[in-house]
Amino acid sequence: MNVIRPVVKQLTASLLALCAVLTTPQTALSEAVVGEQAPTFTAKDSTGKEVSLNNFKGKIVVLEWFNQNCPFVKKFYKGGDMQRFQQELGAKGVVWLTVSSSAPGKSGHLTAEQAETTRAELGMKSSALVLDESGVIGKAYGARTTPHMFVISADGKLAYAGAIDSESSTDADDIANSKNYVVEAVTNLLANKSVETSSTEAYGCSVKY
Repeated sequence: MNVIRPVVKQLTASLLALCAVLTTPQTALSEAVVGEQAPTFTAKDSTGKEVSLNNFKGKIVVLEWFNQNCPFVKKFYKGGDMQRFQQELGAKGVVWLTVSSSAPGKSGHLTAEQAETTRAELGMKSSALVLDESGVIGKAYGARTTPHMFVISADGKLAYAGAIDSESSTDADDIANSKNYVVEAVTNLLANKSVETSSTEAYGCSVKY
C-alpha cells in the first residue's frame, strides 16, 4: 500500500499537469500593458462598416467589452448610465467603441442585424458596436469580463485597464456612489494630466470566447 500511494500521487500530478498544458492555449490571453502602445485592430461594426483603431490617432479611445445578457452589463444600461457616460465623453471628442467578443453559439453572440437591434433597444451612444466573434481583439487586450474597460490616450498608448468603477455589484443603485475609473482616466487625459488610477481588477461576467 505504501508503494502504491506515491505512484498514484505521481500519476495524478502528471495528469493534472497534462490537463493544464492542454487547456492553457485555449484560455490564455495576451495582456495589453498600461503605458505601452495599445494593440491595433480592424473589424466590422454592426452596420458593416470597417472600424480601425489606426483611424483614431490623436483621439482618446475607450473600449468597453459588452454582453447584453450579463447582469453586470445590464446594471449600467438599464438605467441609462452607460449611455450617459458614452454621450458625455463623446461630446468631448472621445471615441467610445463597444466590443462584443462572444463566439457563435455562446451567450451574447450577435449577428450584425442583432447588434443593430440591440443598439436601438438600449439606446447606445457609443461610436460603434464592434463585432469580434473570433475573439482576436478581446484576446489581444486580455479582456476577461463584461464590462472590461480600456482607455487609450491620444498618442496610442494604453492609459487605463480594468473595472469601470469601484463597486463590483449588479445593483444599479451603487453606480452613483462609486468611483468611475474610466471617466476619471479620460478627465485626467483631457487635462493633460497623468492617470491617477491606471489599473484595477475588472469585474463582471466572463467573456464568452
